[in-house]
Amino acid sequence: MAIELIIFDCDGVLVDSEVISCRAHASVLTRHGYPITPEQVLVRFLGVSDREARQMVEDEIGRKLPDDLEAQIKTATLQFYAGELQPITHVATAIAAIDLPKCVASSGTPEKIRHGLDCAGLYDQLAPHIFSATQVARGKPAPDLFLFAAEQMKAAPENCLVIEDSVPGVTGARAAGMTVLGFHGGSHCPPGHGETLRRAGAGLIFDDMRQLPDLVRRVGTEALAG
Repeated sequence: MAIELIIFDCDGVLVDSEVISCRAHASVLTRHGYPITPEQVLVRFLGVSDREARQMVEDEIGRKLPDDLEAQIKTATLQFYAGELQPITHVATAIAAIDLPKCVASSGTPEKIRHGLDCAGLYDQLAPHIFSATQVARGKPAPDLFLFAAEQMKAAPENCLVIEDSVPGVTGARAAGMTVLGFHGGSHCPPGHGETLRRAGAGLIFDDMRQLPDLVRRVGTEALAG
């Protein structure tokens, strides 16, 4: 495989934010009459955009949620980020060690992605090549965001390597014809999550970002897309 582009998911891959995001999401939904725990948010909505999570809840309860729900979730999330957010351990060193074009393709809003990367000290390593699900018609698990990122970066989808931590992310990347590495080292990942990602289509799984540069080199010499 001739790798032309590395595509990183953000939450749970670059920044250890999923637990924080789930807490914010659960707080807002519960306040609006949909009781849910952060753990339940993680199981149901990991890797799914706020827009699509909202639609899932509205379909279930048979009524509309407030028009500014996403703004409320963003505000709560950013408040938590300021004091708690950390980068995934060793990710900055891993990014620096990979001498290939890189970008971010995240289900978050542009503001959330930037704020998260800023708080974690990673924004300057990856800007300006940062893409959000708000820029496409369908978020993950559809392939739209990955194909959009590849198009913007002028890379062939079959030559893109995606780093993902969620089943919707792995599914979307595979639907785009891309090879996927499944990362299961975030604080939100339960035991067995790596195998879940493998079953979803990840060619290789790993839980330590220090492994990533060698895995990228390995993918460059092996056919893992299936």
